[in-house]
Amino acid sequence: MAPGARPRLLLAVWTLAALARRGSGEAGDGGWQRRGPGAPAALAEEQRCAVERRADLSYSEFVQHYAFSRPVILQGLTDNSRFRALCSRERLLASFGDSVVRLSTANTYSYRKVDLPFQEYVEHLLHPQDPTSLGNNTLYFFGDNNFSEWASLFQHYSPPPFSLLGTTTAYSFGIAGAGSGVPFHWHGPGFSEVIYGRKRWFLYPPEKTPEFHPNKTTLTWLRDTYPTLAPSVRPLECTVQAGEVLYFPDRWWHATLNLDTSVFISTFLG
Repeated sequence: MAPGARPRLLLAVWTLAALARRGSGEAGDGGWQRRGPGAPAALAEEQRCAVERRADLSYSEFVQHYAFSRPVILQGLTDNSRFRALCSRERLLASFGDSVVRLSTANTYSYRKVDLPFQEYVEHLLHPQDPTSLGNNTLYFFGDNNFSEWASLFQHYSPPPFSLLGTTTAYSFGIAGAGSGVPFHWHGPGFSEVIYGRKRWFLYPPEKTPEFHPNKTTLTWLRDTYPTLAPSVRPLECTVQAGEVLYFPDRWWHATLNLDTSVFISTFLG
């Protein structure tokens, strides 16, 4: 097989294959996977991970080894089972179906915003990513939510117990379809927890600017650009599972790709 052919073959699964119907929701998916045909199959290599996983990490270890130098996936530091139950499809629609949410375009600049009822987003726009769509034609629910309106939900969330001196926290809550994601960008440090589904992350340190088009989706980048990268210039990557929290340091480039319909929340340290 020619160099690069295998990655392209694996990526073709995303764009050409459709999974058989998954029924009215597999156990533990919160009802988010019930939409069935059209969800992209997971990459065969999704278990490859270059980001360290840590359970029972102490604050001093966090500051010494990760806070300012490299990402890490945290396990078992908080119990968000109550929050997770409240984030099921049925319960979120019952509580916030009529609430207006603000969608952003899924490109690096996210310069277009669209406001619509949460129920309309879930029932009509929450579908697998079209691999031919550009970022400015892909609407993504992440951030821009009205904190006061969603406060009854956020009060049940337990963020990671680590902070950085001189920073305050802000939440961004999101729900997105399989194959969707945000292309490479950077900002201040933060944590991102997957509540339902799986989210793949691609990360570069601040001194390594990734090769990407700001208006092409992560799925397009993974299909077209990633296979051409030499192993030495590929990003750190890992699939974050439900219940895990990824920490990313200040100014680290990162792009995300939801492998399933995913519910997630980030805690930004600003």
